[in-house]
Amino acid sequence: MKNLIGIITVALLLSSCGNSSNRGNSSSENVSLTAAGATFPLPFYNLAIKNYSKSAGTLLTYGGVGSGGGIRSLKDKVVDFGATDAYLNADQEAEMPAEIVHIPTCIGAVVIAYSLPGIEELKLSNENLTDIFMGKITNWNDSRIKESNPGVTLPNLAVTVVHRSDGSGTTYIFSDFMSKISADWESEVGRGKSLKWPVGLGAKGNPGVAGTIKQTNGAVGYIGSEFAFAQKIPVAQVENSAGKYVMPNLASISAAAKGEIPVDTKVMLTCSTDPDAYPISGFTWLILYKEQAYNKRSKAQAEETVKFLSWIIEKDAQALAQQVNYAPLPEKTVAQAMELLGSVVFDGQPLLK
Repeated sequence: MKNLIGIITVALLLSSCGNSSNRGNSSSENVSLTAAGATFPLPFYNLAIKNYSKSAGTLLTYGGVGSGGGIRSLKDKVVDFGATDAYLNADQEAEMPAEIVHIPTCIGAVVIAYSLPGIEELKLSNENLTDIFMGKITNWNDSRIKESNPGVTLPNLAVTVVHRSDGSGTTYIFSDFMSKISADWESEVGRGKSLKWPVGLGAKGNPGVAGTIKQTNGAVGYIGSEFAFAQKIPVAQVENSAGKYVMPNLASISAAAKGEIPVDTKVMLTCSTDPDAYPISGFTWLILYKEQAYNKRSKAQAEETVKFLSWIIEKDAQALAQQVNYAPLPEKTVAQAMELLGSVVFDGQPLLK
């Protein structure tokens, strides 16, 4: 993390050197932007940045360091914007040096991925998930799993739980879901980007967890859906609020956002009451300072930041999100996000055009 922050700092300093003499000048200078954070939306961000950089001619670099790293990087002002899958609560926002704006970019799913030879379909009830991730179910042929999977021959194989070892918004989404379905989980483990795990192996980032699951017979863990799809790792059907077992797909993930969304968009979509919703779904956000005139940043740099963020929530970029298995934002959420971007200023003047 320290090495990556150092690299980001150098990149931002180089960018600032090129821009500091033009503070308040919105001329068409070449601008480079640096960002860091969540790995949950990494496939989407990589594709979006590649397309945007090609069309706009802007150098934009993104480091997938986890949501915790993204928040710290923005707090330290070594990036132009950060990325997180867990919105900042009141205490976290109070620790930031200035007011923060959250811009949702897409909806993703945290899936329960597993590695069981010959098992192509698996249903996991809320009780199963709680017992597995709390270490109370230790073998795949446990009668409690069999009860949810009639007709499936489950192997006599040890359960190996795999979880994130780094601060992670993916972990927050998963633990928020677990806290809603289990009072024992909420009291003993709770919600957070980093947790004191009752059992399991830690791996860094969604790619690390995905790789460990794929290489370990009997493994089970939570990852961003795209990493499971890309690596062809089987995923379980999960019990939702209506008692239905649901597979994650664009339709079931989108259904999670059908309810009312607050003006600031800071809401967890887990355990949606929609009967067709996949229950471990959530927004992912890009975060930035509401006042962009800081650290000798130029107005052009601030304008390009807002320009990119407004582009990523509009239809061309949202179509890219679907290409890599993320659900696009509902139209009402896009409108809310644009409203939030309209509040971002440089020396008190709005930047959105």
